Amino acid sequence: MTLRHLLLAASTVALTAGAASAETLRWAREGDALTLDPHAQNEGPTITVNHQIMEPLVIRDMEGTMVPALATDWAVSPDNPNVWVFNLREGVTFHDGAAFDSEDVKFSLDRAMTDDSDYKELLASVKEVRATGPYQIEIETNGPNPIMPSNLTNMFIIDKDWAEANNAVKVQDYEGGEDTFAAKNANGTGPYRLISREPDVKTVLELNENYWGMGEFPMEVTRIEYTPIQNAATRIAALLSGEVDFIQNVPVQDIERVASADNLTVRTAPENRVIFFGMNMGDEDLANDNVDGANPLADKRVRQAMKIAINRDAIQQVVMRGQSEPAGVIMPPFVNGWTPELDAVPETDVDAAKALMAEAGYTDGFSIQLDCPNDRYINDEAICQAAVGMLAQIGVTVNLDAKPKAQHFPLINNLETDFYMLGWGVPTFDSEYVFNFLVHTKGEKYGSWNGTRYSNPELDQTIQALASETDLDKRNGMIADIWDTVQEEVLYLPVHHQVLNWGMRSDLNIDVQPENTPKLKYFSFTRS
Repeated sequence: MTLRHLLLAASTVALTAGAASAETLRWAREGDALTLDPHAQNEGPTITVNHQIMEPLVIRDMEGTMVPALATDWAVSPDNPNVWVFNLREGVTFHDGAAFDSEDVKFSLDRAMTDDSDYKELLASVKEVRATGPYQIEIETNGPNPIMPSNLTNMFIIDKDWAEANNAVKVQDYEGGEDTFAAKNANGTGPYRLISREPDVKTVLELNENYWGMGEFPMEVTRIEYTPIQNAATRIAALLSGEVDFIQNVPVQDIERVASADNLTVRTAPENRVIFFGMNMGDEDLANDNVDGANPLADKRVRQAMKIAINRDAIQQVVMRGQSEPAGVIMPPFVNGWTPELDAVPETDVDAAKALMAEAGYTDGFSIQLDCPNDRYINDEAICQAAVGMLAQIGVTVNLDAKPKAQHFPLINNLETDFYMLGWGVPTFDSEYVFNFLVHTKGEKYGSWNGTRYSNPELDQTIQALASETDLDKRNGMIADIWDTVQEEVLYLPVHHQVLNWGMRSDLNIDVQPENTPKLKYFSFTRS
């Protein structure tokens, strides 16, 4: 029986009458891609949508393993340890038919290193990108960089001529509110081409019949209809009714309901992501508190008090219904540098927290605004609401301001929040990624997501030195030392490691990807 016949038969007994054919996948999650500009926003749902349309040199497959994409192989140059050589895939074309070559790679990587790029930290050690032949590039770094290929798994390549013709050479200034041609249009080499884009409404993609990977991947999804549905109840109703076929981040309260429904299944796995709170510890005074002329978050005793006032076990059991793992460090267990000792969960101790507050001179507490997204992480607003009650027990009155991620993230990037929620995945699976974005002093090449205002020049030097340290034992020792400082200074308040729950039609054959980045070219359907 053919797949089409199977689906037509199944529609009368199993699938809802309005279900689309297997070739169309109707996909929903709580938030949309922020932009289609491939270098403007280093943000999960944005990356996920862009992965269907555009490609990097190196990619992580559905198991998280690094595999070739637009590069077929790569190695350190035998003539220079500071140079990585990438041989490129030949015969690849962009969606408009233009040929792909090394000039497109050089253009894209140079573009990703500019000021408005949200990927510049990943290329901070790069001295020069050279096109050394039509299908070869060299990336020279300031000293040997042992993990450079890992930094490229989400570094998308676009057509140089297309960008020049459409005034898209410059990266979109997303935080500055800029709108550009590249924000809503795309011309990649990926398995799916863009058909239509209505931000926050629907994005439609169709199979790229000229994709170089035809025959190498299942490619059974030929049309994608991606719809952001912020409301959890509405999203679940759409899955249960057959209006959509696949959703990421099934709300924890609905897992059993979806799993027990006919012809639906829930697949679960740990995610390479940790959820935490950031605090403005660097400014002399805060804009969003009731303390005049001082910054209570600048006192480590206050940060420590807040850390031990949060009851992570209660959040796990009540808010997350067991679907999380309490965390003691802002690094997922997938990441090089993680240890059980670093991730030891702080014991909740309200009395000790009150004593620390009194010692710091805040016996009567203070009030502060907490900025929280409401459409990005699993139960994000509910986690923030729980933290409000927990911090109230030690005299910290928290005014919660929850808003969509499109408005929330610029607050962090533009240093317009004093207390905020953030989640962090680590696509390189290495601690250097965390340090470059979240710990290093905020500047031109580093620290773009460091909303804490923390600055330690000596630590910055150590972080930068990681990029060129080839003695892996020494490098791991440096990583451990940096984490010791991060933990000692209480830079962030870890909450938990996120657990993924994907809900889908049971005839879909796919496992949960640890970065929560499904790549639909791998999706297939059960046939009978």
